[in-house]
Amino acid sequence: MLSKKNFNDITVAEIIAIADVGRATFYAHFETKDFLLKELCLELFGHVFSSERGGEDKESIFHCEEGGFSFLHLFKHIKRNDNNIKKLLSCQNNELFFEYFQNGVKDLVKKNKANFESKKPKGLPEDFWLNHISATFISSLKWWIENGATLSPEEITDYFMQVV
Repeated sequence: MLSKKNFNDITVAEIIAIADVGRATFYAHFETKDFLLKELCLELFGHVFSSERGGEDKESIFHCEEGGFSFLHLFKHIKRNDNNIKKLLSCQNNELFFEYFQNGVKDLVKKNKANFESKKPKGLPEDFWLNHISATFISSLKWWIENGATLSPEEITDYFMQVV
């Protein structure tokens, strides 16, 4: 539905009809459709973010044998278009996804800040610097998707690392 219709125009009635669940069941799990969207985003990206936090053993919708640098890991999933993630990130609702996604990215930047330490200007407040790296990643990801994701995940990760 998200790839065809604006999130604000989707009703709970449409969601429960497609999911084939009752209204009471929907509201037993989600306070609003916004909470459902947040859970979708957590499911889509949570395995990467949780592995950086010490690893939850929750089953993921991604088949994932990736390891290594988290930012490359994300680009690889998006390039493979696991679970139509590229379509969701490029649809008319992409700002909603990026908003939820950015919080996880900020956590990844904090966990991976050793990879960026040599580039940090002296005297720059750390919270500003970490926010800048997160925003640069999101901006790089948007650019990559808008340009057809023609660069390899390794290339776009390298470009990202060069500009932060």
